[in-house]
Amino acid sequence: MIEAMTQLDVLYRYGVSPTEASVMAMAKVREVYGVRHMALDEAKKTVRIEYDATRLTEAVIHQLLRRAGLDIVETMPMFAPPLPPPEPATAS
Repeated sequence: MIEAMTQLDVLYRYGVSPTEASVMAMAKVREVYGVRHMALDEAKKTVRIEYDATRLTEAVIHQLLRRAGLDIVETMPMFAPPLPPPEPATAS
């Protein structure tokens, strides 16, 4: 039997750069069943987690990273919001 998987991504911005101990603890988060991928972007101070939503929730992912010692500041949108429609041209 094949189980359906719902893949989701969440992006967090962090404040203080992770310590060596935090990075080691975050490596263990990758081993959690349901975590599919983790990407740390030190230049942007973000971490993106791809996970199986049939196994984990965003709240659990957040908690795992906090327990690993990551200073999460906010959850970031994965995509930029759409631009507002242009203003209609007015006749002069």
